[in-house]
Amino acid sequence: MGTPAIALPALRALAQTTQLVGVVCQPDRPRGRGMKLSPCPVKQLAIELSTEVHQPVAVRKGNLDQWLRERDVDLAVVLAYGRILPPSVLSAPRWGCVNLHASLLPAYRGAAPIQWALINGETRTGISLMQMEEGLDTGPVYCRRSIDITPSMDAGALTDALAELAAEVIREDLRQVVDGARPQPQDSELATYAPPIHAEHCGVDWTRDAASIVNQIRGLSPKPAAVTWLDGKRLRLLTASSAAGHYDATPGQIVRSDGNGIVVACGESGGVALERAQLEGKRALDARDLVNGRVLPLGALLTAR
Repeated sequence: MGTPAIALPALRALAQTTQLVGVVCQPDRPRGRGMKLSPCPVKQLAIELSTEVHQPVAVRKGNLDQWLRERDVDLAVVLAYGRILPPSVLSAPRWGCVNLHASLLPAYRGAAPIQWALINGETRTGISLMQMEEGLDTGPVYCRRSIDITPSMDAGALTDALAELAAEVIREDLRQVVDGARPQPQDSELATYAPPIHAEHCGVDWTRDAASIVNQIRGLSPKPAAVTWLDGKRLRLLTASSAAGHYDATPGQIVRSDGNGIVVACGESGGVALERAQLEGKRALDARDLVNGRVLPLGALLTAR
């Protein structure tokens, strides 16, 4: 059960190592410039694998539990399906449902663990294989596999790395579920949460310190992207780094825009070097093109709105 591209390596690993009975994903959605009804990445791969696909519109009131029982499913593996599964579905497979959650549980329970790990400046994260229950990512954990978060990683790069790690868990750790291993309960007192990303999380407050702003940009790149405003136009910030130095300027003011890059003043006298950005209605540009095109001139002020 999965929907976006992060689930593809795990699906391939399941097809290679198990008897894949079927794939469950969300219904086709309008996508692209023409808003044509299109399948999600998981459905596209399932078709390539000649695997049956089920796309229930309603999970709580639908027939997903019946669909699983009719196919005599041993185990359901969930990764970024995007729907809350009711008890009737969780209990339908012989060994229940397990989830590949993109954090080291109990840290970052919730919908956006990858983004919040980066926003909060974490240096390690991973994949947790857990038995699903009714609570939000509260089930006992079979195993955790971790990776380092490097300074160059944004949400897109970290998603790709965790997708491959999830496939590794499928190949090397999934068997223990059906072999009778006992998962370990989580310590709920150590739990942290990763709520869905909304518009209010994307706006940049230039009075904050440089490291926090850079982590926000990393955590929201490439989509939905951290945003600021220039003369009433939205500017999506895609890549940035901290700039050393003392800048006696208003937070949000561009204090450098030349061959050495673009630097924006922020709180605590620090600066943020913008390396890639996209002005509303334009294509994304790197710092050199932003300077050459005079998109971000010296002295311009970036604001919260």
